[in-house]
Amino acid sequence: MEATNMEEIQLRHVETDVLIPKMMRERAKERCVERVEAFNHCCKESGFLMAFKCREQNSALKECLTIHYRDPAFFEECKQQYIREKLEFERTGIPAKNRKQKLPASM
Repeated sequence: MEATNMEEIQLRHVETDVLIPKMMRERAKERCVERVEAFNHCCKESGFLMAFKCREQNSALKECLTIHYRDPAFFEECKQQYIREKLEFERTGIPAKNRKQKLPASM
């Protein structure tokens, strides 16, 4: 099945309900990197008291991530990226994560 238009691609439920949301979480963390780093730093500094001391950083991080999770345009962007990666995998047989790795200089 070769589709010329990405809108023609039929996605399985696992793709729309699990795999694309997973991609959204990963990309949202990249978009909220400052809040992720602030929360991580606070946790490292606070030790066992992080649940109390890092509430502000945790709230800011959750707010940033939630904005992206609820954005239909962001879902569509991630869906299109997922479809491109899926089509490339079908064409090459190489998963996206392996394509990003550098090949050794000598084989």
